[in-house]
Amino acid sequence: MNYRIPEQTIDQIRQSTDIVDVISEYVQLKKQGRNYFGLCPFHGESTPSFSVSPDKQIYHCFGCGAGGNAFNFVMEIEGVSFVEAAQKLAKSSNVEVEVPEFTATEQSGQSKETKWMMDAHLLLHKFYHHLLLNTKEGQEAYDYVTGRGFTDETLKKFGVGYALNSWDFALKFLTKRGYNQQLLEKAGLLIEKEHTAEYFDRFRNRIMFPIHDHKGNVIAFSGRVLGEGEPKYLNSPETPLFNKSKILYNFHQARPHIRKQEQVILFEGFADVIAADGAGLPNGIATMGTSLTEDQARIIRRHVEHVTICYDGDNAGIEAAYRAANILIQQGCYVRIAMMPDKMDPDDYIRSKGSDSFKQDVIGASLTFMAFKLRYLRKGRNMKDEGERMRYVEDVLKEISMLTKAVERDHYLRQLADEFSISLDALKQQQFQVYKSLLQKKDYNEQNRINIPNKPKIFTQALKPAYLNAERYLLAHMLKDRAVSEKVQASIEGAFIIEEHRAIATYLYAFYEEGYEPNISIFMERIPEQALKKIISELGMLTLEDELSDAVLHDYMKQVFNYPKLLTIKEKEQDKKQAEAQNDYLGAAQIAMEIIQMKKELKQ
Repeated sequence: MNYRIPEQTIDQIRQSTDIVDVISEYVQLKKQGRNYFGLCPFHGESTPSFSVSPDKQIYHCFGCGAGGNAFNFVMEIEGVSFVEAAQKLAKSSNVEVEVPEFTATEQSGQSKETKWMMDAHLLLHKFYHHLLLNTKEGQEAYDYVTGRGFTDETLKKFGVGYALNSWDFALKFLTKRGYNQQLLEKAGLLIEKEHTAEYFDRFRNRIMFPIHDHKGNVIAFSGRVLGEGEPKYLNSPETPLFNKSKILYNFHQARPHIRKQEQVILFEGFADVIAADGAGLPNGIATMGTSLTEDQARIIRRHVEHVTICYDGDNAGIEAAYRAANILIQQGCYVRIAMMPDKMDPDDYIRSKGSDSFKQDVIGASLTFMAFKLRYLRKGRNMKDEGERMRYVEDVLKEISMLTKAVERDHYLRQLADEFSISLDALKQQQFQVYKSLLQKKDYNEQNRINIPNKPKIFTQALKPAYLNAERYLLAHMLKDRAVSEKVQASIEGAFIIEEHRAIATYLYAFYEEGYEPNISIFMERIPEQALKKIISELGMLTLEDELSDAVLHDYMKQVFNYPKLLTIKEKEQDKKQAEAQNDYLGAAQIAMEIIQMKKELKQ
């Protein structure tokens, strides 16, 4: 059954919504001129090609062609129906929308199976949380987590819970409520005994950390063993809901703080994120117990440029930080590394030395990636040995050669010269030789293109034929001005050459005939074809003169009118050549006269 939100309500939502605010929840936008630009959330890129117009309330990506208004954006980014997108926008704008419950899965196309899996996770999450905070069975677990510095406020904010030391608690709890055992196993909540078709709980006697997707839905768990035991942390397996390479812990709660502070802190573990939040750093996120992936780095970069990595202070943490930094830099991030002393982890540091020390002496004292590299390259080297020192200097010169800013290169060369009492001129000369050597490598330019994250993107397109440009600008002016549309309709209705342009013009004529005033955002809502919406959003981003003169309008329409005649002239010229080849000079002369007449008509 289909459900339509009343047009009056949609208008209210639209008027209460600013597309820049909506998209800023998902993409870091920067104002350039009248529009805002950022990295497109719909395809991978390292330089911005995604434009948002606050005047027209539309967006368009010049890279992949995605475009639309606020409703379209939410539908695409969240994978939901128009009704659900309207509900989300209404909630943000404090507009009341009453939608029957049955539409939730029907409108979005979300499978009943997926919904059941999500519902099962949410139900179990709530009960785990209740067990920890309100029952005798959870008292030992509660004492443990509060002993680790967790407050009730923290436990509630992060939904921390406790799984009973039972083989079948979750099994009985969920099957009594109608959930299928096979489905629960597929969701990662149960484990099937080998060759028995019997099931038992995946999580037992563990502190439970719910894992949310970026929309805030519980989709998995990570359980820390209570007391001794292996594994220390047990995570949900990969499921239809949970892909750990694309999920970042606490991202759904940290996102508004990341956007506000224009910085994110990347941790290794859940406990570090929670401890940092308690220390007054709510912009922390963590990977899912694995190394940072390219997908996760792309998600981070879409929302923020500045990333501070704060991993454990042991060798494994330092190696992981180095790898993560390189991946983030490839995506165009500015990276700093917060060094943990004495092989500590952030959670331990905060509990032992306090929040202020962590913020000032660790996060506040974070190193640039280059400064971190200098420490990294020293690791395991005997700097008292002359040969080791020289190899270290050579390695550092390679890293300096990859820096794009002359001031940075000069800074680190002087630092190297002072530390090892080497002539600055000699270092500069050797660094230039290293640079030339790197340039000669075939893949050097491609490898280092990523080191210029703010390099302007140049959109190179083939020159469009005159008639095509004329049609595009005609439509762009028609979208902006009803009077222009009426003039075009009266003069060349149906004469657009490009099929998609004819369709857009037809929709636009009907739009104005229904009494609407020019509004590209509202117009796009009435277009059923996604391909046409992309074209309209691109047309909406064209830079136009404030007023279209009659002379320019006539010239545009003339280009459209003349194109079929130009094709006919080309055909006639071929016919003339063929007649001449057959010695039909009388026929060739007659065709030549026709060509002359048609060319005269083109000039009128």
